[in-house]
Amino acid sequence: MRICDQLKAGTPSLSFEFFPPKDDIGFWDLYKTIESLKPLAPTYVSVTYGAGGSTRRKTIDLVARIKKDIGIEPMAHLTCVGADRTEIARVLDELRANNIANVLPLRGDPPQGESKFTPVEGGFRYASELAAFIRGRHHDFCLGGACYPEGHPEAPSREIDLQNLKKKVDAGVDFLITQLFFDNADFLSFRERVVQAGIHLPILAGIMPILSVKQVKRFTQMCGASIPKSLLRRIESVEDDAEAVRQIGMYHAAEQCRGLLKENVAGIHFYTLNRSTATRAIYQLIQAEVLRS
Repeated sequence: MRICDQLKAGTPSLSFEFFPPKDDIGFWDLYKTIESLKPLAPTYVSVTYGAGGSTRRKTIDLVARIKKDIGIEPMAHLTCVGADRTEIARVLDELRANNIANVLPLRGDPPQGESKFTPVEGGFRYASELAAFIRGRHHDFCLGGACYPEGHPEAPSREIDLQNLKKKVDAGVDFLITQLFFDNADFLSFRERVVQAGIHLPILAGIMPILSVKQVKRFTQMCGASIPKSLLRRIESVEDDAEAVRQIGMYHAAEQCRGLLKENVAGIHFYTLNRSTATRAIYQLIQAEVLRS
């Protein structure tokens, strides 16, 4: 089932994102975690490609097993990092052979130890180029696209970032998923600007419950997101109490989700960091609210 077809139903999409562990024990632990989500009937789960494309094989194996054995619709991430057109074509053909219908083309972060992204010879520099290649090779894939409510950290301005998003849309993506954000006003303002730019695709809101002060500061610095001052003060005041930080993070994320649902968001995509307890609790709460609406 293509995710873009499910989004046409009008009910908000609810989904989870995971990354494949590097060892077999972690792989099977994650498989069991995802399997336990089936009774919740998420719209889909996505599996990342790992830093520098380092978990490419495990991504393919995991999405194939999710599709065949668990029966949840998966989406495979695919990046430009460390792969030329021939390698990317091979991955696409393998995904297609495993009945994977959904792909998220991304540029990807530079490999560890490198500060600047450099495409390999015969590879792609931008996600829009990768999306166009996928669309040309397998026109029936459903393609997601990443977007940044507060602007991509490498973009000179939000206007240029929006122009780059338009290129990605023109290349053939079917729906958009935002980077994490903690202030719904940023999402709503971004959604307005997207429409004004002539982009009329479903936009799924990326939500990540805060589990650690140090961790969330690192993530926001990497992806160009910001933490509202009032929220930052609250979590910093209990920084040494992991459970207190977790409770504040869960409550804030739940309130974000409620507010987004009231604003008719097309869907909510949870960045789980492979820790499904917090996102599962929020998911169950808002799933009930979606069903009552």
